[in-house]
Amino acid sequence: MIRTAWRPVGGDTPWVTWTLLGGCCAAFLAGPASGMNASYGTGPGLLSAQTAYFEHWGVVPRELWHGPLLGLCTPLTALFVHGNWLHLLGNMLFLYVFGAMTEARMGRSAFACCYLLTGYLALLGYAVVHAQSGRTLVGASGAISGVLGAFLYLFPRARVTSLFPFLFFLPLRFPAWAVLLFWFVLQWLATGTEAGRPGVAYLAHVLGFSLGFGFAWVHRTAAARVKGAARSTEGDKPT
Repeated sequence: MIRTAWRPVGGDTPWVTWTLLGGCCAAFLAGPASGMNASYGTGPGLLSAQTAYFEHWGVVPRELWHGPLLGLCTPLTALFVHGNWLHLLGNMLFLYVFGAMTEARMGRSAFACCYLLTGYLALLGYAVVHAQSGRTLVGASGAISGVLGAFLYLFPRARVTSLFPFLFFLPLRFPAWAVLLFWFVLQWLATGTEAGRPGVAYLAHVLGFSLGFGFAWVHRTAAARVKGAARSTEGDKPT
């Protein structure tokens, strides 16, 4: 578990982060996986409804390329679908911890684009590599991995509090770059174990993280150039 301290910049509220949190939670509660919607039934009927729901809104790589063009929308809809309570809460925790600071630094529009674009491309990239896979992919992990990558670029010197079970859950503070790069290496190593097996789509995590880091780099570089051009223009004005 990791935690960072966040304070609003200029009093701004991280509306995009809160909207994404609310949207994911609302979609989960309304769907069959939460067990809170009685319209989906119980027992075998509920399990059947869950399977159909995930296949409809999630990404099934081998069907993505042979189905209707609308299937290419599922890497986006899948970002708001989660398989169970643990899946949802784990993703929302990481979004809560890292999303607000990243949004404050990037700006709302750029942060929203980063989240949706990296999440979409992470799932699409997984589907390209595993084009014949029948696994159903759901969850915001690819997008949140993008947020982690962007956070690493924007706040490399930030410090996070981590709890490690093998150290008796002692709270220890580490540089963000060390924690996030350690996490990234674990995801990268795990990609070699996922072929043909159900479970976590680690490749989507790796792709999302890399894309998020790249997005933040491009965004900050472009913003710096715009500011530099504006200052140059101001300097050229006659006095």
